[in-house]
Amino acid sequence: MDNGASSYRRFLDGDDEGIVQIVGDYKDGLILYLISYVKNIYVAEELAEDTFFRLMVKKPRFSGKSSFKSWLYAIGRNVAVDHLRHHSKQADTPIEDMEAYLSDESNLEQAYLREERKILVHKVLKMLPPDYQQVLWLTYFEELSNEETKIAMNKNSRQIRNLLYRAKQALKSELEKEGYSYEEF
Repeated sequence: MDNGASSYRRFLDGDDEGIVQIVGDYKDGLILYLISYVKNIYVAEELAEDTFFRLMVKKPRFSGKSSFKSWLYAIGRNVAVDHLRHHSKQADTPIEDMEAYLSDESNLEQAYLREERKILVHKVLKMLPPDYQQVLWLTYFEELSNEETKIAMNKNSRQIRNLLYRAKQALKSELEKEGYSYEEF
């Protein structure tokens, strides 16, 4: 059972934090998926809200025959199809408004991709030796200078430079094993 399914079960048992967890975990991906149906980020956001609302009010049964994510996306697809069916005669959006929609859609997609890269880097970072993890974390995520990192790790400047160099090489190697180019990050 994946995390979404356990969160949904908690929600059904009366724990409202379960639905909060589901929204947090699946909102962005669901919106990107729904954009492929409705071609409008604002409508996709509304449909995602409708999908989560349907989950909260109707409380459909999750059988576990598929992943929770695919089940949730199927509900979202049904909401989008219903929307398209009811709004098929609606007037087209003026061309001036389309530029704003496309810009927002692109920004959302870029933010989602950045978040996915962060997740991958954190996953790969955990595979590195502890000293490598610490020096990379302090330098890049906490944005400490080499001087500050030296103090935090109780090392000298030369050790920090060498450690940072070896840690970046190890990170690069692990990212390449995962199929990503280091330069993409």
